[in-house]
Formats: sequence, structure tokens, C-alpha cells
Amino acid sequence: MGPSIDFMDRLGDVDRRVTTLFAAYGVTLLRVSIGLVFLWFGVLKFWPGLSPADGLALDTIDRLTFGLIPHSVGRLGLATLETAIGVGLVSGRALRLTLLLLAAQMAGTVTPLFLFPDVTLAAPFVPTLEGQYILKNVVLVAAAITIGATVRGGHLVADPDELAPVPGG
Repeated sequence: MGPSIDFMDRLGDVDRRVTTLFAAYGVTLLRVSIGLVFLWFGVLKFWPGLSPADGLALDTIDRLTFGLIPHSVGRLGLATLETAIGVGLVSGRALRLTLLLLAAQMAGTVTPLFLFPDVTLAAPFVPTLEGQYILKNVVLVAAAITIGATVRGGHLVADPDELAPVPGG
């Protein structure tokens, strides 16, 4: 004999409550958690050698700026950028600007895959630890896109039936 209808109704109620909770707080939790990661990693970059990405980041900045920016200035700029992104995401203030800065930072972050394939790839489609560190940023980009979808008041809904019909759709 299968589960009782009462049990299935209760399970459905729990599912609706949990989904409603996720929809209400999910984007905020995503924004704050990613902000804390940026803040943490950004602050580490203020001290030479403390960030595991320090050498590769400085080599990338050096290559992208044709050696015109000294390492100390590049490190300070990157640390400040990542810290500012973190503060913006955690606080929820100036999100459009914060997400624009995040997009620019992510564009710079992926460049070592092309500039230093000997460091980031052990073989085609086989990333080194440094390459994996870079490739995981795909998740950060997807998260930023999700957060960006809410800056004009958009939000997640637990039940698509609650959505108003789209005009012309």
C-alpha cells in the first residue's frame, strides 16, 4: 500500500514552504555569500604573497598593461577592485556599478587561460590547479547574472502560477 494522501499533502505543504523561503531569501543569500568571497579574497590581495593567485594575477596585469603598471600598483588596484565588489554585494548598494565591476574583473580573470596556457592547462581540456581556480568563476558569472536580474525589482517566485500573465505572451 502506498503513502497515505494525508502524508503526501503534508509533504506538499512542506515543499511549498521551503520553496517559498528559498524564493524569498535565495538571491539575497547568493549576493551576500558571493560578496563575502570577493571581500575575503580582495583583502588577502592587499598583502604580497598572501593570496594563492598573487603571482598569476600580477603576471596577467603585467601582460595586459604591457608592463606599464608596477606590481605594487597592480596588486593594490586588484585588491581594491575585489574588495569594492565585495562591499557592494554584501551591502546591496550600487548593485549596477558593482555588477559592472564584477564583469570587468571576471573578464580579466579569464585571460590567463589564453595568456598563460602553460600555467593554466596541463593538456587541452585538462586544467591545472590554477586553471581550475579560474574556471570556477563560471559559477560566479552565473550568480552575478541572477543577481543582476533583480536590480530593477525582479525576484524569484516559489509558484509560477502566482505570476501575472505577460502582456502579448
